[in-house]
Amino acid sequence: MICQLHLQNFKCFAYQTLQLKPLTLLSGLNSSGKSSVLQALVLLRQSYQQGLLPEKGLALNGDLVHIGTAQDALFEGAEKDIIGFGLTLENGQEKEWLFNYDREADVLGLTSPISQTDGIYKSNLFGHHFHYLQAERLGPRRFFETSDFLVRQQRQLGVSGEYTAHFLAIFGREDIQPELARADASSLNLIDQVEAWLEEVSPGTRVVLTSNAATDTVSLQYSFLMGTQRSKDYRATNVGFGITYILPILVAVLSSSPGALLLLENPEAHLHPRGQAMMGELLARAAACGVQIIVETHSDHVLNGIRVAVHNGKLKPDDVQLHYFQRRNQDGLAEVISPNMDRNGRIDRWPEGFFDEWDKSLEALLEPGKE
Repeated sequence: MICQLHLQNFKCFAYQTLQLKPLTLLSGLNSSGKSSVLQALVLLRQSYQQGLLPEKGLALNGDLVHIGTAQDALFEGAEKDIIGFGLTLENGQEKEWLFNYDREADVLGLTSPISQTDGIYKSNLFGHHFHYLQAERLGPRRFFETSDFLVRQQRQLGVSGEYTAHFLAIFGREDIQPELARADASSLNLIDQVEAWLEEVSPGTRVVLTSNAATDTVSLQYSFLMGTQRSKDYRATNVGFGITYILPILVAVLSSSPGALLLLENPEAHLHPRGQAMMGELLARAAACGVQIIVETHSDHVLNGIRVAVHNGKLKPDDVQLHYFQRRNQDGLAEVISPNMDRNGRIDRWPEGFFDEWDKSLEALLEPGKE
């Protein structure tokens, strides 16, 4: 597990160290640095996959993330033309990468090579037990592409969840961790558990997958239970947008084994409040099973789902890390505030802007109305 992430001269950060735990929640106003934290991790993985790490450099553009050129990545007030990342693992291993700045380049050379035998590259940031799902995921489509290499060999869903249907078609009958299972599902199979968790979003939903080898695609349809009857199959494009949008998140979390690393952006997108709270509970249960999750969210319902899970004893409070990002008024620099959660799910401090909009709205509504 990654316990610390160090950033130097990267985007809105001059120097920043972040504590990471089994479940780390990143929140804050727009353009305050949350996504940059995830991008730093993804850039290291992307560079490793392209064969640039550990000995050559950093790939700013690739299949996982597209930053641009070095001038897009360097902190504007940098005193040195160096971009640096560092990781600390739970076993005490540490590693720092420093990259030379070249304004128009999209591959930044290492200041000094790092040995590939280093144990840091055995962490799941660089292995197959990893998922990164960006905020802009694929919505409903008539057909979804397949990839034998990414799905069968690397068990990946794609950063937009584009291979989720293929993943379910291949691995849908594998059993998930019992601790993540819902008792109302018909089995521990991944597909049955996905459908059970979908009950919180759209009751009675059933996933229908049809593979077409001739076109290398998988069609995704849904049917619905109505009492003892089952409806006809409906195209995903004719069913609520949120069902398809949440599907990659559910599959990524439920299919992960202990030691896996998940980076998730806005898992609450297109979900109603009950579904968002359910997402918080699921993330908490997965973290309690040994899956490390770093999630960026704007949802107080996701946060409250996590708080309730802690309150109910499903996750230890020490396994939750909260980071709130904001920009300082005086100089515009990114600042990170890290509230703590106790055994009852209570949070010790609520900085301005930290999931407090409901309280502000309630206070306004309690004021006498204006004629």
